[in-house]
Amino acid sequence: MNVTRENLSDLELCIKVEVAAADYAENVTKQLKRYRQQATVPGFRKGMAPMGMIERMYKPTLVAEEVNNILSQNLYKYIDDEKLDIIGSPLANEEKTGTPDFSHPADYVFYFDAALMPKVEIDWSKIDTKLLQIKVPAKEIDSQIEDIRKRYGKFETPEAVGENDHVYGKAVELGKDGKVKEGGVSVFLSFEVQEVKDEDIKQSIIGKKNDEKVVFNAFKAFGSAFIEKNFRMEAAAAKKFKSDIEFSVSGCSRITPHEVDEELFAQVFPNEEIKDEAKFRKAVQKEIEKANDEQCRILFVNQVRRQLLDEFNAEMPEKFLKRWILSRDNKDLTAEKLDAEWDEKYLPALKWEILDGALNKIKSIEPTHNDVVDYVKDILKRNDRGEADETAEAKEERIEKAAQSIASDRNNVSQIVDRLYADKTFELFKAQVKPEVEKVTGKEFGERVKEDNEKNSKKDKTEEAQQAHEL
Repeated sequence: MNVTRENLSDLELCIKVEVAAADYAENVTKQLKRYRQQATVPGFRKGMAPMGMIERMYKPTLVAEEVNNILSQNLYKYIDDEKLDIIGSPLANEEKTGTPDFSHPADYVFYFDAALMPKVEIDWSKIDTKLLQIKVPAKEIDSQIEDIRKRYGKFETPEAVGENDHVYGKAVELGKDGKVKEGGVSVFLSFEVQEVKDEDIKQSIIGKKNDEKVVFNAFKAFGSAFIEKNFRMEAAAAKKFKSDIEFSVSGCSRITPHEVDEELFAQVFPNEEIKDEAKFRKAVQKEIEKANDEQCRILFVNQVRRQLLDEFNAEMPEKFLKRWILSRDNKDLTAEKLDAEWDEKYLPALKWEILDGALNKIKSIEPTHNDVVDYVKDILKRNDRGEADETAEAKEERIEKAAQSIASDRNNVSQIVDRLYADKTFELFKAQVKPEVEKVTGKEFGERVKEDNEKNSKKDKTEEAQQAHEL
């Protein structure tokens, strides 16, 4: 067994693997003897067939299997031993290797093409982006508290519709004659009474009971946006829809908001000692800020990523990479299609994978199993109220066991891994860029996101390719 390489360029190389007959002969002989002992061949007792016959039947296949095993093991051992930071995986050079004849065992020589990972130098001084922070106005806290009060409020199904109820039922379009229009709109509607814009129509709905009907103009009641969404119409058709509808009440629901008291505080924040409304408002504000910060972090990471891609100037072994993608793609990808989509779809994704490797050398951003376990434990602890007569040690042991079980199921943790990867990437970017913090309103933040998306319309293509062609 001998493995050597020839450097074809700064990034591309050819690895030569020599497999001598002595490397595989002993194992092949052992397997042939085992086959002979187990083989049932017509005309011979079990285990008594001539070895020559067994060799003709099985030896080529066994030689091929053994040679391929030795080849694979030693190829990757060589790559590890030589610390070759390769991109993708080695590709068999069939032209140089030829077609091995396993029917006539001999010494074999195999050739593989490979490419090294381009060296990336990141100049963080060229990355210029701010970390936004969204201000939380008092009215947003008020709105969130109202939502919380409803969420923890008393749910009822009254006999008659009230002014603050949610009502649902069937709506059918009426013709100019006031009768059900043949081929007209017929949909199930669900809406808040307070959504009704016209006061007279609103009053006509209030007080109605199950199976009672009310006729009103849908456009006056809701406007075109509601009609477009709930009547499943195109925007232009919704704006022209001026027909009356007959609405048959199927039922309604009512939520009486919870009082702002200590019982509500304990339900919403079970692990915090909140005794008054001021502290409750502070806790609600902190939750809003936490959600806002997550959105700001996502925007910051995306902007830094794109700037890193823009500044990427390392040499790429494109010829090899195109061969590698075509060799592993299970879809109907042709060389012509790959060339057409290379600059906008595949190349940015490959560049990011290379950048990702460079970033991991600065500080690991790939989540570990322990990272996932710790994340799950934190969630479990925040939502766990303990068991009767359970000691602190027993609780810790129970949560640890549950977290290990959840983290071991790959179907459970894919989203957690993505979240942790995003968090680690943000922390790395923040430490390297040291961004200026800019406070903005929620509206201003939305405008920044819209502007960012418009500037970077290629993002979806890049991420799609990244998922399909991870190195």
